[in-house]
Amino acid sequence: MKKIPMLIDGEWVHGDAQAYLDVKNPSTGEVIAQISNASKEHVEEAVRAARVAFEREDWRQWKAYERGQLLIEFAHYIRKHAEEWSLLECRDVGKPLSQARADIEAAARYFEFYGGAADKVMGDTIPIEDGLLNAVVLEPVGITVHIVPWNYPIQITARSVAAAIATGNAVIVKSAEDTPLTTHAIAEWFADKLPKGIFQHITGLGREVGPYLTSHPDINHITFTGSVPTGIAVMKAAAENVVPVTLELGGKSPNIVFADANMEQALEGVVRAIIQNAGQTCSAGARLLIEERIKDSFISRLAQRFQAIQVGPGEADMEMGPLLNEQQYKKITALLQQAKVDGYVVTGGEPLTLAGYEKGFYVQPTILDGVDPNDPLAQEEIFGPVLTVLTFSSVEEAIALANSTDYGLVAGIWSQNIDTAHYVASRVQAGQVFVNNYGAAGGIQMPFGGYKKSGIGREKGFVALRNYTQMKNIAIRYAPPNQH
Repeated sequence: MKKIPMLIDGEWVHGDAQAYLDVKNPSTGEVIAQISNASKEHVEEAVRAARVAFEREDWRQWKAYERGQLLIEFAHYIRKHAEEWSLLECRDVGKPLSQARADIEAAARYFEFYGGAADKVMGDTIPIEDGLLNAVVLEPVGITVHIVPWNYPIQITARSVAAAIATGNAVIVKSAEDTPLTTHAIAEWFADKLPKGIFQHITGLGREVGPYLTSHPDINHITFTGSVPTGIAVMKAAAENVVPVTLELGGKSPNIVFADANMEQALEGVVRAIIQNAGQTCSAGARLLIEERIKDSFISRLAQRFQAIQVGPGEADMEMGPLLNEQQYKKITALLQQAKVDGYVVTGGEPLTLAGYEKGFYVQPTILDGVDPNDPLAQEEIFGPVLTVLTFSSVEEAIALANSTDYGLVAGIWSQNIDTAHYVASRVQAGQVFVNNYGAAGGIQMPFGGYKKSGIGREKGFVALRNYTQMKNIAIRYAPPNQH
């Protein structure tokens, strides 16, 4: 059994041998690795090492373009080993192999994008008066903590780590206990490329290790992706030390389909938006808002598509894989059982047992209809392949339904009427709005984040670089020569 070490201060470190945690393949239920459950002392050592590394002259002497070149070199390395890394992500998360391949390419693109941006993070000058040079300088914040969720481990690690290193910070990554494999692969590469302490990888139970990091007084920025309750806890801990946070906390995102939409495009978009990664996606299109006069025909065709979706183990590369773990499986199957009792299930709603994969965590993709807009099924993030249908008869009603949850991460609008599309896009409370598409192929360059309880701040694109810099204003008085 492979035991995955942590990377702390340039050394590979194992924790208490009695505290190893199993890492399972969701497709099979088999244990594929074990990780250490980091102690408070491990976290203390990592933070100490990060501070020393960040303040050492050898790191300060790295030029911005040299950091960028390293990140671009890493992007090439990832692509060279894409198939190997795709299998790691597939086995770790359970997602179909083609989706894992897309995640590996996205990770490479993040390192490539921020590698190219590293020497383009520029300040400004401000005209004050003659004899006074005023400059705005952007400096690295210092030690950045990256708490990564289990659903897109390599993508979410890459998008924040690449931006943080590009801007000259020291990085500590806490991977999810269920999915540490590709983050460990990243750590293996950086271990030989960066000064010790600049990139470190901590493993262990989030509920135990996370608070050690988020409450540490020597941390300078925290990036967290996960649930709203945990995000609130992270924010409270950071507030004790007046530390900034970037939070991406999920969603209950709507796909709004108008009667004039291209039906084939809308059907395909709605299906893909909810079954990708078995619906275990913060930006999943978990609600379908459908115009009343086309509802029956659209739902009929949608149900046929759901029934045809092939579900299987990740390496079989079918359309949908398993849920991540037993906890997710029990939560969602219980919810679906109650939905059946309440008469909401249009199609699906059952657990699946696959021959040869009886220990995997499979469920049918499911459509729910007849749910009250205020019901938890329409309001709360389920994090599974479960689509809740709501109906509207006017543009204003569609907007009201779209904005009726505590979330505001993503929205999809399907209409061939440019006025309708622009009007609704301007009034939907969501950080990303897609018109006649959903997801935009990962959108490395597109700022991503939410309104309301979907989070604070933005990741992706150039704007994310500001998460990892702080602004300094320098005013220099000068005089004509010989008048000192």
